[in-house]
Amino acid sequence: MHFRAEKGLFFSKIEGFTVNNPKSSSSDVRFETVSADFAGQRIDNYLLRVLKGVPRSRIYRILRKGEVRVNKGRVKPEYRLVEGDELRIPPLRMAEREQGVISPGFLETLKSAIIFETDRFIVVNKPAGMAVHGGSGIRHGVIEALRFLRPDDKALELVHRLDRDTSGCLVIAKKRSALRRAHELLREGRVDKRYLALVRGHWDLGRKRLDLPLKTWSRQGGERTVAVDADGKSAVSIFRPVTMTRKASLLEVKIETGRTHQIRVHASYSGHPVAGDTKYGDEGFNQDMRRLGLNRMFLHASSIGFDDDEMPLHVDCPLDEALGNVLESL
Repeated sequence: MHFRAEKGLFFSKIEGFTVNNPKSSSSDVRFETVSADFAGQRIDNYLLRVLKGVPRSRIYRILRKGEVRVNKGRVKPEYRLVEGDELRIPPLRMAEREQGVISPGFLETLKSAIIFETDRFIVVNKPAGMAVHGGSGIRHGVIEALRFLRPDDKALELVHRLDRDTSGCLVIAKKRSALRRAHELLREGRVDKRYLALVRGHWDLGRKRLDLPLKTWSRQGGERTVAVDADGKSAVSIFRPVTMTRKASLLEVKIETGRTHQIRVHASYSGHPVAGDTKYGDEGFNQDMRRLGLNRMFLHASSIGFDDDEMPLHVDCPLDEALGNVLESL
């Protein structure tokens, strides 16, 4: 960062944008010009990146109240930045930043979960219970913590998402070009995503392709519920048995779409709910699985692969010890 004083003003160049502040204090209004590197990014994600430590709820509040301006006008969180946009970012008190402090234990867990990295992507074997991003009462997730750990990587973004209770392969882009390429492949259905799911009972459907549309409802408080519905969005899951017992079956699931709770709803609809699923599952079955040591949902993103422009990427994420022990018990 370079500073120079001119007519009582401080100017600074920060990678990707320009700041023009009337004072040098970080608590003052900031004015930034968006560079080509961040063209196309949503304003909410941009602010989460540049305002490290500020809670997601606060970001949405300043957008909703119009405290953030783009080209002197209000914008919604989904607004996508354009090269040359002039941003006004309001002052934020230090107390607001301290709310987002990330614990050393969380950071260490995340660092140890990084299993693969290139100059374009990071792959994390995300632990169950760790959110991919902050929000809805969660101060921070994988992406906020990675940005804290990697301050020199200015363009870190989630390529896709996993439910908080789902473990396994999570891909983060390190460059805007990598993010655009990955999203293009996702839209075209050219990303191979596979999961391991333990489900209730003996799966007797063989290899089964479920093409069942899903519709999402939001309840009071933001809780989302998904169900098979003819008016919903297309959702395709392919189930293949790996090993089966009378009580439970381990399935590999390949998804051709990425709808909210897709595997869990499709599995439940087929009569074989996922073990440990408290929303769509079977409580009696879940109790049986708890007696075998299952203290979470048994859904794991086991592999992901796609052809990047520079080199093919294929990563396998092994089951953690706890899930392995449950299978041994069965």
